[in-house]
Order: sequence, then structure tokens, then C-alpha cells
Amino acid sequence: MLKEENQAEIPRPVWFVYEDNTLYLLPVQGSDTNWYKNMLVDPALKISVNGIGTAVTAKPITHNISIDDIVRKFKSKYGEVEVKKYYTKFDVTVEVPL
Repeated sequence: MLKEENQAEIPRPVWFVYEDNTLYLLPVQGSDTNWYKNMLVDPALKISVNGIGTAVTAKPITHNISIDDIVRKFKSKYGEVEVKKYYTKFDVTVEVPL
């Protein structure tokens, strides 16, 4: 769940890559994605899996080499065709330590 401007929790299903106790999120429209913009203002997120949630603090990643590495991981997990179908801009990613 991600907080919107009114601080209400609004569920957003997301694709992710999990590695070394960290979730990596890739905003669909990169830095133009609304939940990403909101996360910059308030990095507190609630991650829920099967109804069980936990509060986390997200961190934006804007370094090109790190972004490219995470995009490669998304393509490996979900398939290059699927990633290209849904994701339109690859200028940021989000790191969520667990």
C-alpha cells in the first residue's frame, strides 16, 4: 500500500525484485509516476503480502549504473517483452530495505 496526498492507504500491486533483504521497485513511468513523487515527499510505505503488512522506509535510486542493474533484474524475472510492455521510463528505481 502506498500513501497518497491525503495520507490514505491506497493499494497498488507492484512488480518487485527481492535480493539481500531488499525489495527493488521500478516505477512504471519512472520519475513521472505519482506514487514515486509522493514517496519523495514521504518515504514511509506499507508493504503488504497476503494481508500481512509492515511499515518500511523507501529510498530513491537515481544513479544510472544502479538503475540499469535493477532494470536487468526485472527483465530477468518478468521477461524483457513484459517489462517493455508496461514500463515506459527507466530514470529511477526505489530501494526498500527489509
